Amino acid sequence: MNKAVILAGGQGKRMKAEMPKPLFKVLGEPMLEWVLSACESADIGDICVVKGFKGEMIDEYLGGRYRTVLQEERLGTGHAVMQAIPFLEEDASGNTLVLCGDAPFIDEATIRESLSVHEKQDNAVTVITAELDEPFGYGRVIRTDNGISGIVEQNDANEEQKLIREVNSGAYWFRTADLIELLDKLTNDNSQNEYYLTDTIFIAVSEGKNAGAYKSENADIIRGANDRKDLLELNNCARNAVIEKHLANGVEFLCTDGVIIERGVEIGVGTEILPGTILRKKTVVGKNCKIGPNTVVENCTLGDDVNLHTVQAYDSVIESGVKIGPYVHIRPDTTIKSGAKIGDFVELKNSVIGEKTAIAHLAYIGDSDVGRRVNIGCGTVTVNYDGVAKSRCVIGDNCFVGCNTNLIAPVKLGKAVYTAAGTTVTKDVPDYALAIDRGVMKINEGYTLRKLKSKLNKESSK
Repeated sequence: MNKAVILAGGQGKRMKAEMPKPLFKVLGEPMLEWVLSACESADIGDICVVKGFKGEMIDEYLGGRYRTVLQEERLGTGHAVMQAIPFLEEDASGNTLVLCGDAPFIDEATIRESLSVHEKQDNAVTVITAELDEPFGYGRVIRTDNGISGIVEQNDANEEQKLIREVNSGAYWFRTADLIELLDKLTNDNSQNEYYLTDTIFIAVSEGKNAGAYKSENADIIRGANDRKDLLELNNCARNAVIEKHLANGVEFLCTDGVIIERGVEIGVGTEILPGTILRKKTVVGKNCKIGPNTVVENCTLGDDVNLHTVQAYDSVIESGVKIGPYVHIRPDTTIKSGAKIGDFVELKNSVIGEKTAIAHLAYIGDSDVGRRVNIGCGTVTVNYDGVAKSRCVIGDNCFVGCNTNLIAPVKLGKAVYTAAGTTVTKDVPDYALAIDRGVMKINEGYTLRKLKSKLNKESSK
């Protein structure tokens, strides 16, 4: 069985944060998650994550999905992989992929194709490389007629070697049995007193074993983040790549200012994305929609021809032909049926809004089931919480809810019920009825003269 060891013990001091570097996010996901998902896509499910600084945060994030081992001291990449030897020894019959948890752009194709080369050439180790126009600072790959002889770091390279543009990505395939043996032969006889994984190549070659290199077409696999500036560049790179993918699929962008689309988002052809739009997690957007400006959609499913203008929507379903905004908040577990219209300054939560229902403005509908072709007047509130428990309201088809109506849950309006403006509904209303609660207006003459007497006297004396 093929395995993966992911090195995720880095602190990233220049990030200036008390968390492991691989947990910093690129397009909303930790860099470690990008690496894990690439392995999963390449059908590598037997994974061990080597943790170090704040390792408990790695465990908390993974939630038991994968095994972890602790590198208590940071003594180099070779030493990090040594911590996974018990994991490797469980099944040494296959190959092991070693990846960096803070290099998020390793991809499925590179993993699969490099493994194919590794197996075809019967290599003990295969270095995954990339070619850079500006290779300064990276270890240069020294190729031979039969493979590679080693990797020369920038400070150790001669002038001829510095001209080499093929560099080490920090990712490797090893034959697992060979990796276990090579790790046992590593020494820390160097200026840093560390165990370097790159030394395994020299040891393998000196023992007559094959060492090779696979050059990926994706030069971005080299990219990592040592500080916040690097992290910003990673985010920009990922953001542009996602936008380019959607452009190729027929999505329209007049301007990409402030547009962030996470990689798990799906968008239908003909949809227009306006500036300031953020689409997150597993959001699915249908065809011919208009999203934005200044809209956030997270984990929602949108049908075709949906129009969202200055909306925040979370964990909800919005069916086809719905128009929403501006300044609307859609909270989790809400379903808005086709053809509904939600206007400005409306908040919806854990509710079903029926087909062609209109909530024009200034309303709160929470924990409610609203029927078809209902009109909700401005200022309407479903009073769903009594301080102890939340209850639901039911509003039947074709109801007309007047302005400033309060529905005290649990309460039900039947079919085609009307409520007069200012009504507080405290009990169920039968079909086709009108609910009126106006009370008796009282006028207390001279009230403000008494209440504001001192203030009015001061003003009159000026």
